[in-house]
Amino acid sequence: MTNTPREAETRIGPVGALLCRVMFTAVCLPGPVLLLVAVAQRQSLSTADFWGLLGGGLLTTIAGGGFGVWGLRLVTRSRRDMRRLATNGVAATAEILAVADHTDGEESGRKLRLRISAAGFAAFETEAVRADDPALVPGAFLAAVVEPEERVFSFV
Repeated sequence: MTNTPREAETRIGPVGALLCRVMFTAVCLPGPVLLLVAVAQRQSLSTADFWGLLGGGLLTTIAGGGFGVWGLRLVTRSRRDMRRLATNGVAATAEILAVADHTDGEESGRKLRLRISAAGFAAFETEAVRADDPALVPGAFLAAVVEPEERVFSFV
């Protein structure tokens, strides 16, 4: 097992996944549309307008395409993780080894150092971030589900 353990992405249902895919696909479209308009209207545009539209189209294609592809991959990974946990998941116990404050922008919480173990796979250590909760103290246990082959885990 050489896979780095990681927490599964947040669960997205089928309707949410469809809406996310539609939205991220829509994010990819304005750039190519601007490029097509620039090429199709080249004769009726001034040189400055043409180059401005072409430059804006290229910039929007790169930025929107990158963000759109990233979002589509995120949705696909989330759905794949949840399918794997549902079919191959093993009930496990996550022991909290250490707790530290964690601030990410405006959100604060707790960064947990965990040892996850169960029958059927070797125990491993990893980190996860959870919302602030007084029950999150070293020595406490959390219920988890682990897909042993990929070492993807989720808390129950």
